[in-house]
Amino acid sequence: MLLTRIKGPRDLDRLSQEELEQLAAEIRSFLVDAVSKTGGHLGPNLGVVELTIALHRVFESPKDKVLFDTGHQAYVHKLLTGRQDFGNLRSKGGLSGYPSRAESEHDVIENSHASTVLGWADGLAKANEVLGREDHHVAAVIGDGALTGGMAWEALNNIAAAKDRPLVIVVNDNERSYGPTIGGLANHLATLRTTDGYERFLARGKDLLERTPVVGKPLYETLHGAKKGLKDFIAPQGMFEDLGLKYIGPIDGHDIEALESALTRAKRFSGPVIVHCLTQKGRGYTPALEHEADRFHAVGVIHPDTGLPVKTAAASWTSVFADEMVKLGHDRPDIVGITAAMLHPVGLNKFAEAFPDRIYDVGIAEQHGATSAAGLATGGVHPVFAVYATFLNRAFDQVLMDVALHKCGVTFVLDRAGVTGDDGASHNGMWDMSILQVVPGLRLAAPRDAEQLRAQLREAVEVKDAPTVVRYSKGVVGPAVPAVGRIGGMDVLRTPAPEVTRPDVLLVSVGALAPMCLEIADLLDKQGISTTVVDPRWVKPVDEAMAPLADRHRVVVTVEDNGRTGGVGAAVAQALRDAGVDVPLRDFGIPQRFLDHALRKEIMAEIGLTAPDIARQVTGLVAKLDGRYDSEPAATVD
Repeated sequence: MLLTRIKGPRDLDRLSQEELEQLAAEIRSFLVDAVSKTGGHLGPNLGVVELTIALHRVFESPKDKVLFDTGHQAYVHKLLTGRQDFGNLRSKGGLSGYPSRAESEHDVIENSHASTVLGWADGLAKANEVLGREDHHVAAVIGDGALTGGMAWEALNNIAAAKDRPLVIVVNDNERSYGPTIGGLANHLATLRTTDGYERFLARGKDLLERTPVVGKPLYETLHGAKKGLKDFIAPQGMFEDLGLKYIGPIDGHDIEALESALTRAKRFSGPVIVHCLTQKGRGYTPALEHEADRFHAVGVIHPDTGLPVKTAAASWTSVFADEMVKLGHDRPDIVGITAAMLHPVGLNKFAEAFPDRIYDVGIAEQHGATSAAGLATGGVHPVFAVYATFLNRAFDQVLMDVALHKCGVTFVLDRAGVTGDDGASHNGMWDMSILQVVPGLRLAAPRDAEQLRAQLREAVEVKDAPTVVRYSKGVVGPAVPAVGRIGGMDVLRTPAPEVTRPDVLLVSVGALAPMCLEIADLLDKQGISTTVVDPRWVKPVDEAMAPLADRHRVVVTVEDNGRTGGVGAAVAQALRDAGVDVPLRDFGIPQRFLDHALRKEIMAEIGLTAPDIARQVTGLVAKLDGRYDSEPAATVD
């Protein structure tokens, strides 16, 4: 196999065009076989095989910087830079599903958030200029979907301002981000894709005019001199060139020879150049091509021949939300849905099918989505903006200044909250309950099970004068966790024995961690430590009943699937201080560090967010209060 002989990008230089085509076929076969076993981003990588080969043939990584926006299409790049062990892809100790600086000197960006690559490229090109590195080049690959993000256009505005600063922008145009790309830019690129090239028009015209006596040749030269205007008429790429960006394309993104020719010309140019490549997401794999929703953008473990899942998926948090949104849509004609280019991943596809006139896909533009939601709310409807928890970070200012300041009734639904695991540091939703604590008036719900998700979503959309947030985990929703009582607005999940007058521990359980918190209580009970377990349901603001309840316990413990700094534990501690309740409090959550990719349960164990770990520490804390800490060892928990 040719692929096994590729240890680095320069090994590509020795291959003939025929061998390069063979290599592309081998890479596709490898990807289908490997990713079907582990899950991962299959469709995007199948679409960029030839493009990645051409990039590494033309540019000299790592001296030249080859950058990938988002990075979910970097598997081919990994293969060509010496990383061909995909056996533990996205698993602990294995390759990351995105570029990773720890893996290779060929990887530059690893934040995995879309529309950022052009900003990176602008900075790197400026650094080359400042340091006089004329033999260094920057090539940034960005999808047409990512070009719907405002950051990309902010960067283009700056890139175009320096007409003599070399920079190659490769637009990987497959008409999709997750699903089909939408909006004005998508329409413009579609025009470029479907209009005959002006060069072919001129070639036909030249042949005709040169056979025309006397006026033929001068007329052709006049038309050719007016190529800019003629080009805009025939293939309107003027949008890019009017910004001051040289445009090459559209290029067949699966023709290695054509790609190399275009990239070589772009590399030689002394200013910014856009190379527009047309690719096919999922190319070469029939199940992907026939999957209209997202062309196998991301898959779990599948059968490589059929593309069907190996295991039947259980009900997920996302599916519970999806079904409830449809019911809400029928009950409330003022409910509308908003997604940022992730209709299917966040579960709004069912709502879109039922109410096609009440769904808005804003593209990869979370900031715009939040402010547009404020406008919708001001106009008299109630928007539900469903987005991954990690991506809401990008719209914080809009949540604060547009939605909250204006007291707009907007509901944000945060999917993939907490530790998500296999997608790595940038996809863990561990920031939302911290950054949203500072937003005045905002209310935040963390449902513990499917029943509570349905109930709290309905409670959220009833709020008309403030933003509301409902956040939940990735993956399978667990069994129902019934309440045994209610104090204030909080559900009581467990109470001590009736004869206990002052329980030892008030355990505050946040969201989907309720089953683990009940397990902690069981372990503490075996050590003779009495425990009350409560689910606040709405964690912001802190329930008024929290302080008096805490005052009736010896210790308060909070457990949350969020960063410890500024999270629910911090908010509860402040509420207790404000109420003058002087009870020891211990908060358990995610440490404020970037977490490597691994299974969720592996990460939870690594950071000590498991029932035995927490029970052990709480046992020690209670022993210290009892005066047993120094005189005898704290009881251990198996």
